[in-house]
Amino acid sequence: MTQLALVIDLNVCVGCHACVTSCKEWNTSGAAGPLVDEHPYDGSPTGTFFNRVQTFEVGTFPDTETVHFPKSCLHCEDPPCVPVCPTGASYKRADNGVVLVDYDKCIGCKYCSWACPYGARELDAQERVMKKCTLCIDRITDDSLPERDRQPACVLACPTSARLFGDVHDPDSEVSVAIRERGGYALMAEWGTKPANHYLPRHKTRMHIAPEDLERVDNPLRREDLTDYTGEESVDDVAW
Repeated sequence: MTQLALVIDLNVCVGCHACVTSCKEWNTSGAAGPLVDEHPYDGSPTGTFFNRVQTFEVGTFPDTETVHFPKSCLHCEDPPCVPVCPTGASYKRADNGVVLVDYDKCIGCKYCSWACPYGARELDAQERVMKKCTLCIDRITDDSLPERDRQPACVLACPTSARLFGDVHDPDSEVSVAIRERGGYALMAEWGTKPANHYLPRHKTRMHIAPEDLERVDNPLRREDLTDYTGEESVDDVAW
């Protein structure tokens, strides 16, 4: 069976949020929308997002690193969110393995969000239904689009090509090769949900910094100003 998924390269993700904004733009006006924002400019903004980038710092100064970690629905092969749904609104497509929500059946009970160990589902405060990443199902199944465009919006928007898309059950696909050759791993695999999405690990770099380099010193490139200032108005002082 085909299993479509994302493979995210943590080594080249720069945390620019292009994937977040492109996802929001496409899906709020697409088949999965709208994605509501309540009080987006207040002190405690709320809103519905299919994709979020978590940024955090690890290590102890001066040996610190910034990690950008994109996270969305992992389209598990054994999704715990599906069997707990009392109305059958949460389901997994047999043809491509994408996990979806039927809004017409969803009653917003949040059972699926409690069952999901990844926190990938959100309640749309206005629509009162559960929403999540659909892998842009309306794009990837639209035969009227050029083949290059039949990819999730986040994949097309990523400026560093940190997001790959394809069939992880096809051993020759780009995503399968990346997982196999670059040590791809599933998030929290110990839960037994068999996440389809995978991550490519970061390659740690080490920088050796001498203690004296941590102290600010005068810029060695600064040149002493030898100009004799007479107090007279110059061209640089004139406001044009």
